[in-house]
Amino acid sequence: MMNRLRLFPTTAKIENNILTINGHSLQDLAAQYGTPLYLYDRTTMDASTAEYKAALASHYPGPASVTYAGKAYLGKAIASWTQSHQLLVDCTGEGEIAIAKAGGVPRDHILVHGVNKSGADLLSAIQNAGTIVVDNLTELYHIRDLFSKEHTLFPNLWLRLLPGVAVDTHHAHTQTGQHDSKFGMTREELMEAAVFCKNNHLPLVGIHFHQGSNFRDAGPLHAAIDIGLDLAKEIGFSDEWHFCPGGGWGVAYHEDELPQPDSNDYVRVVAEHVIAGCNMRGLPHPHLHLEPGRSLVARAGVAVYRVGTIKKRSGKTWILTDGGMTDNPRYAMYGARYSCLPVSGPGAERSESVSIAGPYCESGDILIEDLPMPQLEAGDLIAIPAAGAYHLSMSSNYNGSRRPAVLMLEDKKAILIQRRETISDLLIRDI
Repeated sequence: MMNRLRLFPTTAKIENNILTINGHSLQDLAAQYGTPLYLYDRTTMDASTAEYKAALASHYPGPASVTYAGKAYLGKAIASWTQSHQLLVDCTGEGEIAIAKAGGVPRDHILVHGVNKSGADLLSAIQNAGTIVVDNLTELYHIRDLFSKEHTLFPNLWLRLLPGVAVDTHHAHTQTGQHDSKFGMTREELMEAAVFCKNNHLPLVGIHFHQGSNFRDAGPLHAAIDIGLDLAKEIGFSDEWHFCPGGGWGVAYHEDELPQPDSNDYVRVVAEHVIAGCNMRGLPHPHLHLEPGRSLVARAGVAVYRVGTIKKRSGKTWILTDGGMTDNPRYAMYGARYSCLPVSGPGAERSESVSIAGPYCESGDILIEDLPMPQLEAGDLIAIPAAGAYHLSMSSNYNGSRRPAVLMLEDKKAILIQRRETISDLLIRDI
């Protein structure tokens, strides 16, 4: 039980035989707000952000920033929280830009990504963002057409490099830096883009790349950093240039993956290699950006489900809950592994191995397979940790499901930050 508890937010405890987070009983929260229910522990979010900022201050002597990945999960409350730590917010397209803006993120803290930005995405970025990460030459030509001296606050531009080097992740769909990836520009394309920016007086100030998501070994970043710095030298950036070697540092989802990956180690490896690489090339140290992604919020999130039917099939026990792939598609997409605890009696003897699935009409609607658990009954509550990233942001209304309520947990406060969707929400778009 203690190993599983280490997957939960840092404030998770067992009190009176009930799982609590930040002093709140998950049993009481489920009774008040219903299930499925998502919880975000602000203390864990604050601590993980502070760790990254402290590591950057310790290992990198120049200006540095931390960027929150909007695609992990973005709502107005989360956007507002990012500004309590002065984070940049990575937005993909006009929808996320609008959410960030509504949450109080200022222009200079909005950074826009996207592999195939539409005209509307680019126009929104030009009007509302401080930086656009240019993915391809076609996009750059479109930006040139939109560039006008009327836009006195035209965003800075970074070029996205395809380094041809991936990091080791658990699934090919979470790798982004390999040669056949759909993301970014080759070295030759990037240099063509840099010349185009110079010839058209576009505000090119940086280079960005990303190699994959949820990795634990920072070693493969070395080769990609070297490629990026070689290109920066060739472009001839001045003293105030920006360099972002991506992010995607991992978290533990299952007790087999403990201990939690050390963010300080990750930051140290990146910072030291950037410093050494710049010194060797005679480059000024850049403004260094890191995009920690899930490692800022995944551990802070918990999904709470209620058990419905229990089925035994050919030696297999199925625990069927009221949530599944429509709020957490990661098993269906990536074969992601999770663990969980019962909300009541989490320390009880684990008497059988169970598989936990949802109510939807798909064989892939599975949350967990073959996990030792205590005896469960219909009506019991279970809590799945590390649910703070890439769950709700990829959720759907499949089978007419409605997205769950979301709470932010603080000391003595449980704040509803996203209401549960209703049937009226499903119907309101139809004409």
